[in-house]
Amino acid sequence: GNRHRSEAFTCWPCISMISVLADVLSITENWLAVGIAVFLRIGAAFLVLPGLSDAMIPARIRLGAALALSAVVTPMVHADYPEINGPNQMLAVLFFTEAVSGLLLGIGLRLLIHALQIAGSIAANATSLAQLSAGAGGEPQPAIGQILMLAGITLAIMGGLHVHLAQSFARSYDVLPLGQFPVAGDLGRWGIARVGSAFALGFSLAAPFLIASLLYNLTLGAINKAMPQLMVALVGAPAITLGSLVLLFICAPFMLSVWHESFLQAISRPMGIFP
Repeated sequence: GNRHRSEAFTCWPCISMISVLADVLSITENWLAVGIAVFLRIGAAFLVLPGLSDAMIPARIRLGAALALSAVVTPMVHADYPEINGPNQMLAVLFFTEAVSGLLLGIGLRLLIHALQIAGSIAANATSLAQLSAGAGGEPQPAIGQILMLAGITLAIMGGLHVHLAQSFARSYDVLPLGQFPVAGDLGRWGIARVGSAFALGFSLAAPFLIASLLYNLTLGAINKAMPQLMVALVGAPAITLGSLVLLFICAPFMLSVWHESFLQAISRPMGIFP
């Protein structure tokens, strides 16, 4: 009898330790599941995010940045999803949904960079700067678009892009909850509105160049009408080139200021429509 009581007494701490380890394992598994889900959303967004998805950025740096941002966002999200469990099929659907949500968030911000490229293309076609340093980047584009895009990305990074991204991903779970696939109708309307807003923003940014091009062509027409024997193209080509460079130097700070304001509003409202 004393031997049985001694064995029961010695095994009781083991049972308690096993129970504690089981609870710790359950908590660790849930943290790991949430962390993987957050990493899939952030990692998918990093495939198309402006400034982080360019070919010049090594894949190891992008992976490290995604892991670091996931480590910041996971504690912010874990409190809303204390338990994630189920069969492997449900987890696979959950992870697939998170990857799709991350792509949508990244594409929404990528369209803002396309707004700068659209503005640069419109401005270049309205002036004679379309072929200056064309193809300097990863994709062939006019020089003005390349300059505006690089300046916009630099401005966003200097303005604390990593902080805004962490806050944006944390807010995104209010609009796109964990494991919930976006509604197709809402997603279609959001995509159309975002593309339309990108074109509208790009056209608005390029408005000074369009006005300058209109005045330039009207002036050349009036001069040609007054003096038909004058080769107005020989006089006008250097004038429009110089005027375009001066106009870019004057308007670029205001264009980037307007774009950066739209970028901050877009990143603060995930899946929203930027003005």
